[in-house]
Amino acid sequence: MQSSNLKKEHKEILRKYKHLFEILENYDKTRKLPFQRKRIYITLSNETIDELKKKKKKTGQSISRLIEESVKNS
Repeated sequence: MQSSNLKKEHKEILRKYKHLFEILENYDKTRKLPFQRKRIYITLSNETIDELKKKKKKTGQSISRLIEESVKNS
């Protein structure tokens, strides 16, 4: 009887966290997580940097997030 409840609990966990198990399975194959980030170095004009700092202060987002969103939306 306890075994039956354990099996149900396992199935529920697998159903509930299926997306996480898929991410881990993909990580085992590729050694990359979908939400990893990589540091790069870029050169921007002072004007652009000042504008990004203003947006950062206004929105509370990091400069890298602002750049990321801008690239994704273009």
